[in-house]
Amino acid sequence: MNIAGIIAEYNPFHNGHRYHIEKMKSMTGCSGVIAAVSGNFVQRGAPSIIDKWTKTYMALQNGVDLVLEIPVLYSLSSAEFFAFGAVSLLENLGVVKKLCFGSECGNIQLLESIGSILCQEPYEFKINLKKNLSEGLSYPHARSNALMEFFHHNDNSEFKDYDLRKILSSPNNILAIEYCKSLLKLKSSIIPLCIKRIGSSYNSLEMKNNFSSASSIRNFIKNEGNFDDLENNLPPSVFSILKKLQDSGYNFTFEDSLVPYLKYKYFFYKGNFKYLPDVSEGIENRIFDAIKNNCSYKDIVEASKTKRYAYSRISRILCQFFLGFEKLDTGSLRKNPCPYARVLGFNSTGKKILREVKKNSSLPIYTKIPQITDQILKLDISATSAYSLLNKNIPFNQDYTKSPIIMDKI
Repeated sequence: MNIAGIIAEYNPFHNGHRYHIEKMKSMTGCSGVIAAVSGNFVQRGAPSIIDKWTKTYMALQNGVDLVLEIPVLYSLSSAEFFAFGAVSLLENLGVVKKLCFGSECGNIQLLESIGSILCQEPYEFKINLKKNLSEGLSYPHARSNALMEFFHHNDNSEFKDYDLRKILSSPNNILAIEYCKSLLKLKSSIIPLCIKRIGSSYNSLEMKNNFSSASSIRNFIKNEGNFDDLENNLPPSVFSILKKLQDSGYNFTFEDSLVPYLKYKYFFYKGNFKYLPDVSEGIENRIFDAIKNNCSYKDIVEASKTKRYAYSRISRILCQFFLGFEKLDTGSLRKNPCPYARVLGFNSTGKKILREVKKNSSLPIYTKIPQITDQILKLDISATSAYSLLNKNIPFNQDYTKSPIIMDKI
C-alpha cells in the first residue's frame, strides 16, 4: 500500500485540516492515511478542547484511515521532542512512504536545508547558538539568530528571496523544520512533503470565512458565540459533532480549569517542581509567585514568562506539573523514539493498514492497554485520568474501558 502520514493535533478539526488531507491525497496518490495525533493534551501547553476519542471520530470522518496517539510525553514537549516522538512513531510502523505537513513558507527544500543544519550542527552554528544563549535569549530565539548568521556567512543564494527571520518564527515552519530534522536523525526513508498553509495564521483569533485557525475557533467556543456562526469554518461532519456536544452540555476544556489543581499541587508538592524536564535556572520561584498571586491561567503564564522562558514553554511546564512529569526521568525518556503505537480508531482501509503495520512494524501495537505497561504508557494513562478532572464527560479510567473507534460500526 502507498501510505502517507500526517502529524496533527485536531484541536479541533477544521477546514484547513480537511484541505491538507485532500491536497496530500492529490499530491501523493496515496491509498491510505495514518494520522499521529496528540491526545488529551497539546503541544502549546494546554488540555485539548475536546477529548482524544472525539478528535479521532472527526478525523475518520474526514479522510484519515488510521489514528494513532502521540504519547503525552512528546505532545507536551517542545517542537523538537514533539516532532521526534511523532516522526519516530510513523517511521517505526514500517509502512509510511511519505510524511506531509503544512507550513507558512511552503518550500520543502528550504525547510530540509534548515533541518539538515540543525541535525548536523556545524561548528559555526554551535558557536553562534552558544553566544546567543549566553546573552539571555530563549532557546528558540537564540537558535533562530544562529541559523540566520549561519545562512548569512554561507552560500545559500537559492533562498535569498525568503525572509528567514519570519520563516524561523512561524509556528508551522518551526514544526516542519523539526519534522525534517527528525527524519534525518532517524535516517528515515520517508519522503517529506510540504503544503503551504492557507487562511488565518496559526495564532490568529480573527474568524474568517472558511479557513479560520484552530485558535480562533477555540476562542469562539470559549466566549460562547452563536455556534451556527462556526458552520462555514468546519467540515459539515465536524460542525454536526461539535453542535451536538454543545447541545448536550459537553464540557469543552480550557486552560483555566487547570488553575485549582495547580494551586493544590503547589501547596503540597512544590518541592518536586524542579524535577520537571523544562525547568532550570530557578524559574520555579517565579512560577510559584505567579501561581500564588493569580487566578487565571493566562495571568499565571504572563507573570511567569521571561525573555528566556516564552509563553508556550511556561504553559507546557504547568501542564507537565499537573500531570506529574516530575515523577519520571521524562527529560531522558523523550530523547528516545516512541516505544509503541496506540490505536485510537480506524476504518475499513485503516484495518488493512493495520495488517500491514503488524507485519512490518518494530513497535508493539496496542488496541487495548496491556497488562504490563512501560513508563511512557503509564504517563498516558495518568494523563487521561487527570483530563477527566477537567472534562466531566470523560470517565476516570477511560483508557481501560474505551476500545478503538471502528468507523464501519458507527
